[in-house]
Amino acid sequence: MIKVTLIGSGNVAQHLLSAFNKSTAVELVQVFSRRNESVSHLIPVEKITTDLDSLAEADVYIIAVLDDAIATVASRLPFKNRLVVHTSGSASMQSLNDNNRKGVFYPLQTFTKGKEVDFKTIPICIESQFNDDYNVLKKVADTISDKVFTINSEQRRSLHVSAVFVNNFVNHLYSIGNAICDDRQVPFEILQPLIRETADKILTLTPNEAQTGPAKRNDRTTIESHLDFLSDENHKNIYKLLTQSIQDNGKKL
Repeated sequence: MIKVTLIGSGNVAQHLLSAFNKSTAVELVQVFSRRNESVSHLIPVEKITTDLDSLAEADVYIIAVLDDAIATVASRLPFKNRLVVHTSGSASMQSLNDNNRKGVFYPLQTFTKGKEVDFKTIPICIESQFNDDYNVLKKVADTISDKVFTINSEQRRSLHVSAVFVNNFVNHLYSIGNAICDDRQVPFEILQPLIRETADKILTLTPNEAQTGPAKRNDRTTIESHLDFLSDENHKNIYKLLTQSIQDNGKKL
């Protein structure tokens, strides 16, 4: 059984903790959290430490903290030549301290505290300095996910940028759509079947094949009507930018 110590208590850490608790091939020996109460509802309190100097011995230490804190936490680890990985989508493997062997264990998903996810469907991207360490990370990943990928740091950066476009930016567009509906007392839930169908389509079509709408058709009458309707200048500028981007993309095909 592979022994894992988890360093962190935020969204990613809590979901990993839950996934490891369900695994029969991984022993979660300890969790570091600045406050016991952050994870005490998920793991016995005797397995929680608030002191990095008291970290128990493990086969792999997974740092699941904010990107800006990775280097600081890694530099404070009180041991050498052990396997230490982070869970960031954008931070380089080199952000980890040279005192230990380095790797990455990146679950590509959006996590929300309290909302359970099926980890078996979540892609986990792994990277390491050494083959033996890769094998350890692969075994750990395989115990909680059916989708494990070998991804280097540059590829991971491209994935993270792409994820911002398809997740964070798309969700912000939902927020704009919701605000427009609210302004006219229209229930946003009317749009939910459209949102589901749009997401479902790209499981069988490429995004270019699935693209529809007035920008795709170059329907200038509808486009101008929409721009005339929009009173928020920010919304209007976003509409113009996305319309132009869709049309420019069509010209490249």
